[in-house]
Order: sequence, then C-alpha cells, then structure tokens
Amino acid sequence: MNAARLLSVSLLALLSGAAGSRAQAPAPRQPRPATTQKLRNPLNDLLDEAQRAIDRQDFAAALPPLQQVVAQQPEFAYGHFQLAYVFTALQRWDDARAAYQRALALDPKLAEAHLNLGLLLLDRDPAAAVAPLRKAVELLPAQSRPRFLLGLALERTGDLPAAVEALQGAAKLDPRDFETHLALASVLLRADQFAPAEANFREALALQPDSAPARLGLAHALDAQRKPEAVEAYRSYLQLQPADREARAQVLRFLFEQKEYDAALAELDRMDAAQPPDVLLLRLRADIRIAQSRWDEAVATLQRAIALAPEQRDLRAGLGRVYLQKRDFPAAERELLAVLRADPGDSAAWKDLSSAYYLQGNCPAALAALDELARRQALNSGAWFVRATCYDKLRKTPEAIEAYQKFLSLDNGQNSNQDWQAQQRIAVLRHMLEKKR
Repeated sequence: MNAARLLSVSLLALLSGAAGSRAQAPAPRQPRPATTQKLRNPLNDLLDEAQRAIDRQDFAAALPPLQQVVAQQPEFAYGHFQLAYVFTALQRWDDARAAYQRALALDPKLAEAHLNLGLLLLDRDPAAAVAPLRKAVELLPAQSRPRFLLGLALERTGDLPAAVEALQGAAKLDPRDFETHLALASVLLRADQFAPAEANFREALALQPDSAPARLGLAHALDAQRKPEAVEAYRSYLQLQPADREARAQVLRFLFEQKEYDAALAELDRMDAAQPPDVLLLRLRADIRIAQSRWDEAVATLQRAIALAPEQRDLRAGLGRVYLQKRDFPAAERELLAVLRADPGDSAAWKDLSSAYYLQGNCPAALAALDELARRQALNSGAWFVRATCYDKLRKTPEAIEAYQKFLSLDNGQNSNQDWQAQQRIAVLRHMLEKKR
C-alpha cells in the first residue's frame, strides 16, 4: 500500500478534530513581572490597569497603558512582553512578533517570550517558530509543553525525525497527556513507523477512548501493517463519524484486497441504503464483481457509474474490458472507440481495441490498432503474437515470420504454447517461401 497516499492524515488534522483537544494553537502564557524589575508607582499603576483589562479580556483597553509603560521605560522587558501578549489577542501579528523580539533582546532568558513567539509563528511561519521553541525547551527543561509545541513546528516543516524526538521527550515528561501521544502517533504514521504509531494511538485511546482522530489514526496504522483488525478499527471510528464515506471506502478496499467479497458487498449494501452510491462506491462494487467474474453485474454497475460521471473516460474503458471478458466484442469495440474519440492518446484503449478486432477475426483493423499503439509505446510480446498471427492469416508470409521472431525474442519462453506455435509457424512459413522460389 502506498502509505503516503493512504496515510495522509496530518498531525494538525488529527489534533484539530480531537475531542477535548485544542481547536487552535494553545493560548500564550502571561507571566508576572520579576520581583527584581520593580518600577516606581505610576508605572506599576499602568501595569495594574492593563492587567485588569486583560483579566476581563478587554485587550483594546489594555493597549494604551502598556504603550505608556514602554514609552516611559523602553528597557523594561516585561512591558514589551505584555504589549506583545495584547497585540496577539488583538490579532496584530506583526506588532506582536516585533514586541516579543524586543522583549527577548532585553531579556534573552524570558522563557515565556520564547514560548509565545514560537506559538505566534507556529501557524504562520513554522520554520521560524523552531528556534524560539528550542530556546523555550532549553529554558524550561522540566516542562512538556515547550517540547510538544516544538514537535508541532518541526512536523510542519517536514523534519519528522526531529519532531518524533521532541514529542517523545514531551511524552516522557507527561505520559498522561493525550495530545502528546496523538501528535507523536501522527508523526510516526507520516514517517512510516507504523508499529510505534499504533502503540501511541493506543496510548491516546487509553486516555480518551472516544477520540475519533485517535481511532482513525489507529485504523490507518493497522491498515499500513496489513493487520486484519484494521477493519474493526475503521468500524470503531465510524461509530463516532458515520458520515465519513472515505473511511468506509477504506473498509471496502481492505476487504476487497483480502478477497472478502461477500463482506465487502454487504458493507456496500449498507452504505447504499443510507444514501445513493457515488462513483467511488460504484467503482468498488464493479471491481468486486469483476474479481468474482460476474460480468453482467459488473456491466450494470459501470453503466450506472458512467451515467453519474460521463466525463471519466476510464470508466468507459473499464466497461470495454468487461465486454471483452464477456466476449461481446462489438460492445467492447463501441466503448473503446468512444474512449479513443475523446482521447486518441490512450495506449491502453488502443491495446484493448486491437484485441477486440482480433477476437472478431478482423485482422486488418487489429493491425491498424497495433500500429497506433506502436506509435505511442513499444509493443510487448503478446502484441507481437497478435500481429504475427494476423499477418499469417492475411498470408503476408515475410511479415508473419518477422513478427513471430520478434515475439520469441521478447517472450523468453514464458508462454510455452505460444512459443511452440510460433516456432512451428516459422518453420512452415519458411518452407512455403522456399517452395515459391
């Protein structure tokens, strides 16, 4: 399975949907001023006024007193920090970033400023968020939160090994934190470390059994390992998110790959009862019917899909191939010609059309189709065998001999019956040429 295609459940997507998790980035911290930074009373009064406004979340009212503080005491790091905090609440991102940077220039050990600056940048410039968050981890080594946020930033920059390391550190410091286990599991999943991802999704579910993202992530991790219990994990997730048709399609795909066709059809029937099937589900149903060699049902299903999405030429091409299996060659020809009218460059359709002509005994048309195919790609051994037998039937002896020889050179003994036939026909045709001389 292509993990990159199937397992594209990002850490942020999982976190954003987690029950009880932060829907947005965590709120910045707001420390009190250090006791060593004592100001004269008028500035303390301004700080108190600003803090009262912040406490009642009236951030606009907090701005004027803080601006007076930094104007009167420009070297006071905490004043710039509080101003940045208010700018953040007012969504004045550039002003907030500049104020945090000014606070850190004045006091490089102000851990909460590093933390909040990283948090501010996390959504907007995750690469820039890494440095302040690393510094926050250094200054707050016993706290899990800075490591957690650093892991988020690293995951967003694509540095998955470093993100795993940061999140593992956070998990060691706070092994009961649901979000940390969920984030770590999600990064491990992206890194194709499926067994550790499974373990951390299970840890997350032990903490929050009703977390839909954790259930879905566990299903993906099990699926990637081809574990049969993936089906039940998907179903467990679907109990919480019954409208997720993509997850239901994953159940169907898994059942199909395990050749549990009856179970897959039963699942499809349940989905169809809930709402009319879409093209994706009709494709899956057609695939199952084809795998079962139930050609009439496959035809009917593909026709329904084509009615819903006539622009999807691969559906009509698939219908043409099913007609070939049914040996309804005129119908196959009709569908394949429709595909080629829309896309003359479809090599697979030319190949199938050559088979339809050949099986109808229309050798000139089969050769013409093979000529079109040869303009687009090198012919394989099977195509050369068809070409050879067509030339043979049309009594084009030199061309037939050459095509049989080309077939034998490409086949390398893989098809013993056709190899024997080709060798015998070459001998006969050469004898015929000698008699003519």
